[in-house]
Amino acid sequence: MENLPNVWKNLWAPWRIEYFQHKDRDPDFLLTAAQSSDDEEHLVLLRLKSSFLIMNRYPYTAGHLMAVPYRKCADLHELAGPERLELLNLAIYAEELLRRVSKAQGFNIGWNIGSSAGAGAENHVHLHIVPRWAGDHNFMTVLGETRIIPEGLRPLYQKLRAAVAERTYEQVISD
Repeated sequence: MENLPNVWKNLWAPWRIEYFQHKDRDPDFLLTAAQSSDDEEHLVLLRLKSSFLIMNRYPYTAGHLMAVPYRKCADLHELAGPERLELLNLAIYAEELLRRVSKAQGFNIGWNIGSSAGAGAENHVHLHIVPRWAGDHNFMTVLGETRIIPEGLRPLYQKLRAAVAERTYEQVISD
């Protein structure tokens, strides 16, 4: 990698500048989104009784979603049984959405509990649903240490919202 020209290590991703320059970023952005009625502003796709589905505002992969309980808690054992089930069902629903909208071929789904595990919101547990495609670990990610995100947040949000309207959570979970 030392022999690669610098141009191979940089790609234009203007939405990431918000992340780096936003010094007064809301550390409780998940709680703020949970309590807000402006779903589009917070990129919330679906609200259920005890949790909601939201897009990651600063993704490394297009379509990175998170299933989040409304109630702020830091550890899995603090979640009530119905919250646990609803979060898992939201992950199932997210898979369905991403397969239809972005033609995802696989998924990484998991929890980052605590800052040492990479949690960006370490006091508000949430489940990551990250779509994957054959070949998405190509030379750009392997050699260039760079990921390519082919679609902007807002256009993808609109497509996902349309998909939510087409096939409801209840239809997917009851299948």
